[in-house]
Amino acid sequence: MRTEPIIRLTEYSHGAGCGCKIAPAVLTRILAGVPQAAPDPRLLVGNGARDDAAVYLLDDERVVISTTDFFMPIVDDPFDFGAIASVNAISDVYAMGGTPILAIAILGWPVDRLGPEVAGEVLRGASDACRRAGIPLAGGHSIDAPEPIFGLAVTGTAHRGEVRTNTQARAGCELYLTKPLGVGILTTAQKRGILRDEDFATARAQMLALNDVGRALAGVASVATMTDVTGFGLLGHLIELCEGSGVRAEVRFDDVPRLAALPFYLEQKTIPGGTRRNWDSYGHKVAPLTDGQRTLLCDPQTSGGLLVAVDPSGRGDFLRVTRAHGLDVAPFGVLHPAGDGPVVTVR
Repeated sequence: MRTEPIIRLTEYSHGAGCGCKIAPAVLTRILAGVPQAAPDPRLLVGNGARDDAAVYLLDDERVVISTTDFFMPIVDDPFDFGAIASVNAISDVYAMGGTPILAIAILGWPVDRLGPEVAGEVLRGASDACRRAGIPLAGGHSIDAPEPIFGLAVTGTAHRGEVRTNTQARAGCELYLTKPLGVGILTTAQKRGILRDEDFATARAQMLALNDVGRALAGVASVATMTDVTGFGLLGHLIELCEGSGVRAEVRFDDVPRLAALPFYLEQKTIPGGTRRNWDSYGHKVAPLTDGQRTLLCDPQTSGGLLVAVDPSGRGDFLRVTRAHGLDVAPFGVLHPAGDGPVVTVR
């Protein structure tokens, strides 16, 4: 574990990590007023779909993938903040089945409150994350801002036939998660000063883990689609997948992967504000839940795992790839044909 930082970055912002995201319902209202761009046959994925990144066709075989993601501090250590924000941004390319090739930094910094050497540590963490992903941090842009903000704009490439979008899931597909849920609950405990050292180490390691398995899964025919789980919580991103693909989901709550330490923090009620905002945005699309189910399934994740829909006929191929990447995953739900009822039902 890194030593305790001299400053505590989370004290300088009103939000934390992907929990800073604008609520889904508010985002929908914002986008409703944005005029549609002129049709471009080469733009395969744009803002008309709630996907992780834009996809643009270069030629008959190749596409370029473009994304950006940034947020306020999720941890106190500047190096870790830069690294986690970078891993989170790079994840969007992996979730589309792509290979990242280049990153550009986005930095907002309260220069009158936090010294330039602290911002330098953020960039050093970002550079380290990019190194692990095998890409250069090739430049960026910075502004004087009232709160610290950091992230990346990331460019990637892929073969056209390996791109995965939220429109490709099929009824009968099984649902998998590559990282357990609960990071939002643990990081809220950190802001309240009650997070145990061993649980901080677990949350940190999870947020720093690259979702590079997504690139390998793009070559598995049974993988119908992928998306990464971030600020909208598992339910929010699952709803986007279901609505994009014209299916509904059944989730087995007891099978949903979660961090082992959660019961202790749930007793302390370290529930992020984003959990309630998420539920208020999309709860009408979900069958009634218990408080405990809502707390976990709407928990905003920062640098969360991949939500993967897999045709069970090719389950073995999928599991061989995940095991080769050190992941132990099991299905927690299944997709059904769309109907007149809720988009998601939890058993």
